[in-house]
Amino acid sequence: MDQRNKTIVTEFILLGFQNRKEVEILLFSGFLLMYVTSLIGNTMIILLVCGDYRLHSPMYFFVANLSFLEVAITSTVVPKMLANTFSLTKAISFAGCLTQSFFYFLLGSTEFFILAVMSFDRYVAICHPLRYAIIMNKQTCISLLLGSYVGAFLSILASSILTAPLPFCGPNVINHFFCDSAPVLKLVCADISLAELADFVSSAVLLLGSLLLTGVSYTYIIITIFRIPSVQGRQKAFSTCVSHITVVTLYYGSSIFIYVRPQKGNVMDVNKFATVLNTIVTPMLNPFIYSLRNEKVKDSLRDGVYKYVIMLTNL
Repeated sequence: MDQRNKTIVTEFILLGFQNRKEVEILLFSGFLLMYVTSLIGNTMIILLVCGDYRLHSPMYFFVANLSFLEVAITSTVVPKMLANTFSLTKAISFAGCLTQSFFYFLLGSTEFFILAVMSFDRYVAICHPLRYAIIMNKQTCISLLLGSYVGAFLSILASSILTAPLPFCGPNVINHFFCDSAPVLKLVCADISLAELADFVSSAVLLLGSLLLTGVSYTYIIITIFRIPSVQGRQKAFSTCVSHITVVTLYYGSSIFIYVRPQKGNVMDVNKFATVLNTIVTPMLNPFIYSLRNEKVKDSLRDGVYKYVIMLTNL
């Protein structure tokens, strides 16, 4: 293309779901309800873990950090998506788009590291219970948390460096409800083969690598559980893993479908709904998954509600 005919893109248009107004209103109401439920539920988990000494253990430390990431990820994507539902332009600035994309992938990548760390925590708790307090001490937990953020940053660094300087000359319409990598790269007016390769490789290494670590941990966990002589003991040991397994299944299933495929362009509408599962539905379900099957969390919540009611009655 002649350099004189190029125009610099200063903003992008997010198409969203492109439905009739009645359907868009229905989607807006549903997404808003799920977003608010996610914020309340995950914030509640964070407050319970911080405020109740019974939840001051490595497992709940990582659950609280996972809840923080859920709040951050949904707040990176959902408010702009909701605002664009009734916007005439559905625009997002160039800098805003790149910033949204960067933090979405940074926080999302951190989640997969945290999920792998949580599987290691369950491995130590079940396979080495007598050494659990020594291995999973405070310093180890903080190191694993910081390592998750550093690992996530390094995992997206190459694709971010390759994408940032690419030229966008128009069109500027993104067929998505946020600045996901694949639809953004389709708008680049240059060779994107290297950027796409880096995107695919980093996604594959992150998702499949962390899934492999999780799988290895649960292989040892299952072997150990089957060696427990009593049925009640096996059920108790397995019950501590059910919530984590459920969340892992939801996250990895949709994420591998979206990002670990060499060709992604022909199923963009399917990708949108798969992304809704990651960014809205699963963050909303996590507080219920971790609380409804956990007696300690339910007891903590019950006591917290009781103290709040007592405080109100004394006003």
